Amino acid sequence: MKVLVPVKRVIDYNVKVRVKADGSGVDLANVKMSMNPFDEIAVEEAIRLKEAGKVEEVVAVSIGVKQAQETLRTALAMGADRAILVIAADDVHTDIEPLAVAKILAKIVEDEQPGLVLCGKQAIDNDMNATGQMLAALLGWSQATFASEVDTDGDSATVTREVDGGLQTIKVKMPAVVTVDLRLNEPRYASLPNIMKAKKKPLDEKTAADLGVDVTPRLTAVKTAEPDARKAGIIVGSVDELIDKLKNEAGVL
Repeated sequence: MKVLVPVKRVIDYNVKVRVKADGSGVDLANVKMSMNPFDEIAVEEAIRLKEAGKVEEVVAVSIGVKQAQETLRTALAMGADRAILVIAADDVHTDIEPLAVAKILAKIVEDEQPGLVLCGKQAIDNDMNATGQMLAALLGWSQATFASEVDTDGDSATVTREVDGGLQTIKVKMPAVVTVDLRLNEPRYASLPNIMKAKKKPLDEKTAADLGVDVTPRLTAVKTAEPDARKAGIIVGSVDELIDKLKNEAGVL
């Protein structure tokens, strides 16, 4: 079985995001970029399935700017077998919308014929949490979201999902789209020898036009602003005073 893993290039989660002075977007100048953490977990899970003998090939896919090659090389260094880069934008500030990403991935799936698509539940830059679901709908495949445990067995997969009420275990028929959550695994670090080997692994480049997908944005960002600064806390003298302030000032009671 072949597994397809979409990965996205985002601002590193350790970086404090800065908004441009004119409010037109996020400042990406001299900012460290990395693989989306949820996608990193998906790559790790695909590699573990391969190491368990349940998967024959792991293919990483990224959609965006040419610089996403670095993200794909990270996936290859972790253990992916090959990679596909779909160049869909020239400006690093351009974020391809989930529907366009899902349409491109659907075309890649048609070409590659994987048995499973493993992707992060959301990207930490836009928090859309939509691409995996849209892809499953376009393909007409089974889907399982927010996975904290994945086990494949023949033509089905058993997935434990994180839901509001706790955990839910479902069984889906393959092929399927599975979006992964934080508790699924702990991604490995790429060793130096594997980083060197990754440079020789195949990385194919395509464009959105090659796949016949229109990536013209349907949404326009009107303004970007930083969240309001948190107000200083206060010390109350008694429980009665605390309850009074929660009720009359904070309005939470």
